[in-house]
Amino acid sequence: MKICRCLLFLLTFFCLLCTGSFLTRLQAAPPDGDKLPKVWRVIYVEGGPFSDYQRILRGLTLGLQERGLIDNGQPPLPKDSEEVKGMWEWLAAHAGGTRIRFLPDGFYSAGWQDDQREKVLQAVLERIKTKGDVDLILAFGTWAGQDLAKADIQTPIIVSSVTNAITAGIIPSVEDSGRDNLVAAIEPDRFKRQVLLFHDIFQFKKLGIAYEDTPSGHGSVALNEIEAAAEERGFELLRCTETFDVQDADIASDRLLACHKKLVKEGAEAVYLTCNIGLQPSAMERVLKPLAEAHIPTFSQLGAPDVVHGALLSVAQTSTTDEGRFSAELMEAIINGIRPRDLSPVFESAVSMAMNLYMATQIGWNPPLEVLAAVDEFYQQKR
Repeated sequence: MKICRCLLFLLTFFCLLCTGSFLTRLQAAPPDGDKLPKVWRVIYVEGGPFSDYQRILRGLTLGLQERGLIDNGQPPLPKDSEEVKGMWEWLAAHAGGTRIRFLPDGFYSAGWQDDQREKVLQAVLERIKTKGDVDLILAFGTWAGQDLAKADIQTPIIVSSVTNAITAGIIPSVEDSGRDNLVAAIEPDRFKRQVLLFHDIFQFKKLGIAYEDTPSGHGSVALNEIEAAAEERGFELLRCTETFDVQDADIASDRLLACHKKLVKEGAEAVYLTCNIGLQPSAMERVLKPLAEAHIPTFSQLGAPDVVHGALLSVAQTSTTDEGRFSAELMEAIINGIRPRDLSPVFESAVSMAMNLYMATQIGWNPPLEVLAAVDEFYQQKR
């Protein structure tokens, strides 16, 4: 009888012990709905440094901060430099949060060197294949967008800061990116609207443009949109074509200066400054001098950075910030499980302008009140 009681006690104790261990395991294991969220490891790929990339990246990280995906999305913008690497390093160290990690060794740039372009692509593909530590790729610019759009990978890709992702061959249409893992932000007719705005202000009959007469050159300046604006309003395009896509920015600046002199001689009444390696901040005054002396107004395709250094007009910096915030929306959607191909790539930035009052004085232009009312950013000093 005593033996039975002892066995019963031991059995009861064993059951309680097992039950306690089981309950402990239940408490230690969170239910499915409470699993820790995935940390998305992100890398950045560009063809080379460009000031637009700085502002779009900052707009993107500000958008991520606003959505609670990172703690700090305000990397300092570099002064007198188009480099993005320092911003990326800052984000890797200071962005914080538990959902996104900017990989410290995840910055890739070809430095606008053709011989480095393929090496960068292969380095990224090899990393994905062997290390498998990349969950999302931020591709900035035409080179990066084109190369990664053709890559045989499943890693989600967000393409930003491309003049026109369709004409660049990155996506086939605004309705379909053509790849399950890719979405490319696009603002349809963005540059056509710029040219139409420029024409609204000055009513020119002859507009000068300089660009490289190659398929990639046409795409990088959205030539089809400029031509569409000219056809719609009935003004003539005076063209100067040259090879500008060179590694030596001084050579590009010399060629652009020659183009501007040529456009002045041909009777250009205004000049639309397309994206050009020759428009370096240090060269702007020299390159724009023939136009200023001929009292010819200019509108920069690039944006406010060119206005700071001498272009008369362009869109304000809020435009690039808007594109960055839109890319943050795309990124949040992908993190939440939406396939990149299912996302709409279309966005539209707010209409706002930047004006260089010093250049307005140089060309003898007194801006009317309705134009001044549309300007958000004024620059008064010669830089």
